Amino acid sequence: MADAQNRITEAEQARPMRLRDALRQARIEAADRTGVVVDLRDAEIARLEILNEALDPLFSEIPDDVDLFDRGLSQGDTPRLWIDVVAHVMMGRDKRVYRFVQDTRYGRIVLAESHQAAVIVDAITSYVARRLIERDHALAAATPLPGPAAPAAPVLEDKRRGGFWVFVLGFIAGALALFAIALFAALRSV
Repeated sequence: MADAQNRITEAEQARPMRLRDALRQARIEAADRTGVVVDLRDAEIARLEILNEALDPLFSEIPDDVDLFDRGLSQGDTPRLWIDVVAHVMMGRDKRVYRFVQDTRYGRIVLAESHQAAVIVDAITSYVARRLIERDHALAAATPLPGPAAPAAPVLEDKRRGGFWVFVLGFIAGALALFAIALFAALRSV
């Protein structure tokens, strides 16, 4: 009986794999890969949530009237921890490295990259401080300086009346030119 079973397994190994068996095997492999990808993505999100919690003290110090920052975790194809509209933290290719990047009109630049959350927290703290200073400078430039009132603009004379007479003169000159062209054409054709 053992010889018969050995012959059956040898016969099964010798014949080509059926499409149904190949599809079943491919589905099993895809499920294994998907499980690994989901585990990596969950680990990536968990690391970003840890970083987000580490940033709580920093964002609690920002005044309430400052609306530059919109911190939040997005869970798309690539999970990201957004700091503001142009800066975010994402995980590196190996899913263990934090990468703090900023999108500029010239492309994406890496502001900081580290395995340690504390290094990224320091980089984000520096970034937030720079953005607050930029905001203060922009507000100071937009606010007029107190002091003597600016001199009134000189009042210009109303030139609409002169413009009317220029229009009338141009209209008469144009009518005379058309009359002269028509007269010249009529005399020439005779």
